[in-house]
Amino acid sequence: MTTVDTQQTLDYERLFLGGTWATPSTGDRIEVHSATTHERVGSVPEGREGDIDAAVAAARHAFDDPTGWAHFTPTQRGEALERFAKALEVRGAETARRVTVQNGMPTWLSQQWEQGFPPMLVRFFVDLVKQTQEEIRPGLLGKQTMVIRKPIGVVGQIVPWNVPQAITFLALAPALAAGCTVVLKPSPETVLDAFLLAEAAEEAGLPAGVVNVIPGGREVGAYLVSHPGVDKVSFTGSTAAGRKVAAACGELLRPVTLELGGKSAAVILDDADLDSQLEDFFGNTMINNGQVCWTSTRILVPSSRYDEITGTLADLYSGLTVGDPLDPATKVGPLVSERQRERVEGYIAVGKQEARLLVGGGRPHGIDQGWFVEPTVFADVDPKARIAQEEIFGPVLSIIRYEDEQQATQIANDSDYGLGGSVWTADSDRGEAFARTVRSGTFGVNGYANDPVAPFGGVKASGLGRELGPEGLAAFQEITTIYLDRPNA
Repeated sequence: MTTVDTQQTLDYERLFLGGTWATPSTGDRIEVHSATTHERVGSVPEGREGDIDAAVAAARHAFDDPTGWAHFTPTQRGEALERFAKALEVRGAETARRVTVQNGMPTWLSQQWEQGFPPMLVRFFVDLVKQTQEEIRPGLLGKQTMVIRKPIGVVGQIVPWNVPQAITFLALAPALAAGCTVVLKPSPETVLDAFLLAEAAEEAGLPAGVVNVIPGGREVGAYLVSHPGVDKVSFTGSTAAGRKVAAACGELLRPVTLELGGKSAAVILDDADLDSQLEDFFGNTMINNGQVCWTSTRILVPSSRYDEITGTLADLYSGLTVGDPLDPATKVGPLVSERQRERVEGYIAVGKQEARLLVGGGRPHGIDQGWFVEPTVFADVDPKARIAQEEIFGPVLSIIRYEDEQQATQIANDSDYGLGGSVWTADSDRGEAFARTVRSGTFGVNGYANDPVAPFGGVKASGLGRELGPEGLAAFQEITTIYLDRPNA
């Protein structure tokens, strides 16, 4: 038994590494509190360098085993990962609940992203690996060459608190399907869901050392990134932290995938029928309480319809239900922590000096506890203003006026970031043409969705590499060329 139920709290006493629940190297603990009530809801051991050493050693042994995970056939790995997917599904509702309690994600969203997405991704990448064949190429020098794909090795994965399980499986699913072994470091704010993942791996009978879970802070993450036993790093987090991870991996010539920040634009064209798309527009701009890296937090509105559309948006965001994230009716829950609320409120104070406050700007009335901030919208925002250039990571939006499509493209591209974005129009062909003008790793027409079949990632300060799709699988594979003693057919 790995948990102790004391006054409805979840207290884990051991770490999951090497296929077993192991005694941590120290007695340090991570205390977990509800973002809504501030009540203590559980605790886990806080990993230290010694725990990372043990986890990497277990992952290294599992990967190097000549009869182990890396040498399973895709079908053998697929059978084990199907058991893993089923074990995740059994725990799905509880996983969603734990995420909502910890970080404030509305329950209707956690049931989609945190409950439904992980097993979907496991099965998708299992199927994708089975389709990957060795390739024979006729050579220009008269003989054939063979191209094969091998698992890259031990992966150190660091994930954030905002969408902890879905983001975990963006890398964990392809890594495991490819034959890699993983040391996962979840964020201290969201650890209880990560331990459910560990329980699912144990129940599925994944070989010892294939999945290891060591929660900890930044220092533990930095130690994992630079560990000599790690072959590849996957990091999701802030751009500032990503630069440090990139520097460390560059020094070591270690492959790294970085999914970082964003300040995306939602461009409303002059023919848009926004009234019929308000639910999708909300999901594109303020989903998960604004705590998503790809959301379009800059809203570009044409001058010809500026007052009309600004009024529509004021009605939309002022009418959102704010409250208990476990209530299915809630659209906006609390932020993850007091520290995060202070950060967001600091930007709101800046915005009040830079632009016209249209909606919100404070804490919701009648809610006395929880890290809540009102949905907040600024109008008449200068494209160069801080609130239009810097990632806020909360329910705060900036409305920017533009005169024509050329200027809209220029404003959309005038950002250090390039992760997401969207265009809203009654003419899908026009929308597709506009999408091609924006420098961003991903972009949506009349909506936005990270479909597993397509690569996801950013340009500029939004990151390096891609997740999802065949490109996301390739990130966890090494390509080897064998020059054959075989003439071209």
